[in-house]
Amino acid sequence: MISVSNLSKRFGTTKAVDGVSFEISHGQIVGFLGPNGAGKTTTMRLLTGYLPADDGEAKILGHDLRSESIEIRKRLGYLPENNPLPDDIEVTDFLHYIGVLRGLTDPTDRMDRVRRVLKTCSLGAVVGKKLGELSKGYRQRVGLAQAIIHDPDVLILDEPTSGLDPNQVLEVRELIQRLKSQKTLLISTHILSEVQSTCDRVIIINKGKVAADGSPNEIGGSIQNSNRLTVSMKGPKASIQDALEKMEGVIKVFYRDATDRFEESFLIESDSSKDLRTDVFELAVKKKWPILGMKQERLELEEIFRTLTKES
Repeated sequence: MISVSNLSKRFGTTKAVDGVSFEISHGQIVGFLGPNGAGKTTTMRLLTGYLPADDGEAKILGHDLRSESIEIRKRLGYLPENNPLPDDIEVTDFLHYIGVLRGLTDPTDRMDRVRRVLKTCSLGAVVGKKLGELSKGYRQRVGLAQAIIHDPDVLILDEPTSGLDPNQVLEVRELIQRLKSQKTLLISTHILSEVQSTCDRVIIINKGKVAADGSPNEIGGSIQNSNRLTVSMKGPKASIQDALEKMEGVIKVFYRDATDRFEESFLIESDSSKDLRTDVFELAVKKKWPILGMKQERLELEEIFRTLTKES
């Protein structure tokens, strides 16, 4: 659906996008992450045809971005980061205007599309109001409405929940989930919890290059140099910790405050090639320490992001 190969863009001596490559399949919601200045917005502008690439290739829906840009734009929905909207036009009139620009020339069909996006984006309460009178949350919803009014196959959303309150963020997330089965979505955001709750996959970009691509678990496994296992047991704290520390492959054992006063909880770090779950179970059986819980842990997305984008 989206295929990017060695895409690059320079601004003077600065290489904002440096050989970026990735592919996104139909129906995927992909989070596009990176620190400020990493090249996220520039990459999105290249994919929408807003900026020309200096090098590399990109295809969207099988169409080449250089030679078939107009065809791509017809089937693409885009919400830019700052969502520039005119202040002096009424909500419905604006959506009709965008519909005409998008080729919806039949008035009946266009009216049906406008009604549909007003409902989808929960804009009924602001019909009749001018865009300049709307809150940031409603302006974002109008931005989403204009991006989907022509029923595009691909949506590129740059910071779609920027400036929204928690209830509005939840509404946008639910809207994105509803669109998932019908469309391919590339979403840029700084809110890592949003990515974990919304996206199937994460692409992390840093200094213009792709630093990681995959699910949070896959990325975490690729950069994690040790295994982490949380174990909760009933037994004497000091004896349990001493026994765990003496197990083969263990690097460090950390005591964690347990929620139950009859329970002792520990985080065990071990060599990345060592899975300690069987050994811990056998130890517990031998010592007659009941295991109340055991969970293999991965790096959280926030830790992954910091690791991959920290300054060298």
